[in-house]
Amino acid sequence: MNNLTFILGGASSGKSAYAERIALSSGQIPVYLATGQAHDGEMTEKISRHQARRGAEWQLIEAPLNLAAPLSTLSQKHVVLLDCLTLWLSNHMALNYNIEDETSALLHAISTCKAKVIAVSNELGLGLVPSSQLGRAFRDAQGLLNQRFAESATTVTFVAAGLPLSLKAPT
Repeated sequence: MNNLTFILGGASSGKSAYAERIALSSGQIPVYLATGQAHDGEMTEKISRHQARRGAEWQLIEAPLNLAAPLSTLSQKHVVLLDCLTLWLSNHMALNYNIEDETSALLHAISTCKAKVIAVSNELGLGLVPSSQLGRAFRDAQGLLNQRFAESATTVTFVAAGLPLSLKAPT
């Protein structure tokens, strides 16, 4: 997919801020495609911090589940930051959706999107093994989702401590 850049890293690693800088440097109209939902005070605060950091030049589309519809409305003059795939996955798993089907549909929507897409995701496989079956299932689903996106993307960057490490670059 010529239009997909994939950025992953640990929680609070600086991956969203890095993705925002890439989007703004493109010279295109930045669109923030948000998958997070403010179910508690902590998430409300995190969303507020992200919004304050972004600034007024960003268009915001909130889409916790269906990303295909908003992706289909964007043009070549846009750059979209999909933040984040981890919350998108969590939203779908909470509703018992078929993750493989949902992932295929999302990748298809990105491949037909006219805008450049920057997708952000958490790398969960570097930490402790979750103690619950649900936690292990989520970690495994996240790993498979990340593999599918990395395979499809032209550019893949891992961010740690705010520093980008290129894993895959255009040839």
